[in-house]
Amino acid sequence: MSRKNYTTVTEFILLGLTDSSELQILLFVLFLVIYTLTVMGNAGIITLIKTDSHLDTPMYFFLTTLSLADIFYSSTITPKMLADLLSKRKVISFAGCFLQMYVFIALATTEYILFGLMAYDRYVAICNPLLYPVIMSRTVCLKMTTGAFTAGFLNSIIHTSYISSLSFCGSNVIHHFFCDSPPVLKLSCSDTQMNEAIIFICAGINMLGTFLIILTSYIYILFSILRLQSVEGRFKAFSTCASHITAIVIFYGTSIVTYLCPNSSYSPTQGKVISVFYTVVIPMLNPLIYSLRNEDVKRALKNAITRKRIPTFI
Repeated sequence: MSRKNYTTVTEFILLGLTDSSELQILLFVLFLVIYTLTVMGNAGIITLIKTDSHLDTPMYFFLTTLSLADIFYSSTITPKMLADLLSKRKVISFAGCFLQMYVFIALATTEYILFGLMAYDRYVAICNPLLYPVIMSRTVCLKMTTGAFTAGFLNSIIHTSYISSLSFCGSNVIHHFFCDSPPVLKLSCSDTQMNEAIIFICAGINMLGTFLIILTSYIYILFSILRLQSVEGRFKAFSTCASHITAIVIFYGTSIVTYLCPNSSYSPTQGKVISVFYTVVIPMLNPLIYSLRNEDVKRALKNAITRKRIPTFI
């Protein structure tokens, strides 16, 4: 029997979004603006909630946590992508690739759970308003968010360790702009069926599990709203949920297409386009969605601007 020679992969080459140098410069400017808005918008939401006493509620506590996760979530992907858009050779080390994958999956999982917690919070607030301060106390909220981050990073350990243990002895060219699991699995020279099953199961539990919590919560919320006699009360209840539903539809819609589709049907071009939405665009949209569609946030922002404009004399 003859022994086949092979070279173990020590680094990966990211193909990025396009080969056109002109388009790369245009995309660099576009994504730099988006990333700047993402960091500023989410940091602004956090600052606004922390400085306005009227927003000291569990709902905005979870929104603060989501904004913080969005900043780190976007920062895991976008800075490297921006650097690669200006580089001729887009290289990432083996360890760096799986570190990026680990943090990305951990924060993505955390966001799924946070969306579920925010839906549960709205359910308690609308369906059990008298017990709301007790059920959603500060201690309970802290435990929930701590659990969300813990579950996210534990899930990512399982997910990433299985993929990194595979053999990579062929091509090291990733048809993507970051180290996501579907395109990395394509490069392995090992049998990846078990890994694909693990990804599918983990993604299914995270996405569909939290989605069922969200769906159940909003079914109860809908029935409670419809029982309200006041039209103004119905409108206020709907408005507090509208921004959350909008963010959920965008985030879950793009993620499910990527991670719950079979790996055999994975399209690199399709994966890149969809990934741009849930890694770059959505973290920027979240603060816009929650500020433009939320009367309390708009009122707090208006008050903050007014306070800055009015000089104080001692």
